Amino acid sequence: MKKLILASSSPWRKIILEKACIPFEVQVPDYEEDMTLRLSPPQLAVTLALGKARSVAIRHTNAVIVGADTFAVYKKELIGKPHTKTNATRILKMLSGKWHDVYTGLAVVDAKSGKFLSKTVHTRVHFRKLTSSEIRAYVESGEPLKAAGSYTSQNTGATFIDRIEGEFWSVTGLPIATLVPLLARFGIKR
Repeated sequence: MKKLILASSSPWRKIILEKACIPFEVQVPDYEEDMTLRLSPPQLAVTLALGKARSVAIRHTNAVIVGADTFAVYKKELIGKPHTKTNATRILKMLSGKWHDVYTGLAVVDAKSGKFLSKTVHTRVHFRKLTSSEIRAYVESGEPLKAAGSYTSQNTGATFIDRIEGEFWSVTGLPIATLVPLLARFGIKR
């Protein structure tokens, strides 16, 4: 059976993929995400995921590589990782009490043949109304600085979410219910 490789530096994607009970290894992709590409959110999510997967696939001859990319969208503004406390605060205030969209692109690449399958998973997320002190404390914790949309749905940021429409694991960065059937088409099964 071919080796399965997760092309990601995200510890959360690793934890999620472990839930599928399929042996895999992790390799960090050598790919620069470009959020400025003039593509629709679903197309951009898949393009970035495919770039990550292909950057790892070129290192192998007999492996199946999974790439993923997640970002949020609010009123046509793409929201990736904020990187700064100021930007995280702005984003959390903007999303407070409102719906936003989360897009996760998946790409599965066969390193030997170059064949791939890709899919974008769209999930809607609603935040309850956040207080200024909640936002300040959360930003000071550092948790949102490296998270798409300025929050993590698997830690403290989960307390901000009061409704989700779609696949929960997509919001955390790896929609496992969508990924497992894609892997099966490449012969990767439990």
